[in-house]
Amino acid sequence: MRLIAIGRMKDAADRALMERYLKRLTPTLGIVELPDGKGSPGEIKRREGEALLAALPDRAFVVALDQDGKTPDSEAFSDMLSGWLELGRPLCFLIGGAEGLDAPVLARADALLSFGRLTWPHMLVRIMLAEQLYRARAIAAGHPYHRAGRPGRRA
Repeated sequence: MRLIAIGRMKDAADRALMERYLKRLTPTLGIVELPDGKGSPGEIKRREGEALLAALPDRAFVVALDQDGKTPDSEAFSDMLSGWLELGRPLCFLIGGAEGLDAPVLARADALLSFGRLTWPHMLVRIMLAEQLYRARAIAAGHPYHRAGRPGRRA
């Protein structure tokens, strides 16, 4: 799996939290960080979009993180991830910059995923994605990390 994202994770605390999930995750998640675009908002979005698309490997199955994407619960995401991994194609997650993802990137995506209608900082989205990938793999493996049966939750 690969995460291709705009911007560099500079904060040491953010990097440490990201590493916490990356070192436990199988299959591994490689990270490709691309520079922020320059220019007007439209130009930034276009340039970042071109860079994201250029960084994709051949035959990649692309999951773009976008506010208009699906918002599955963790169990459904685990099923989705298992299906994507079984395709035998490189699985790539895309996170845009502050201006969002350009239309050609969204058109190229095989799936759109959202962490809800709230706006999240892009570096936090990376950490949330890493945690949800780890959680999804734990669910698939029957590991107790995900507590689906906690008190007060409907079964």
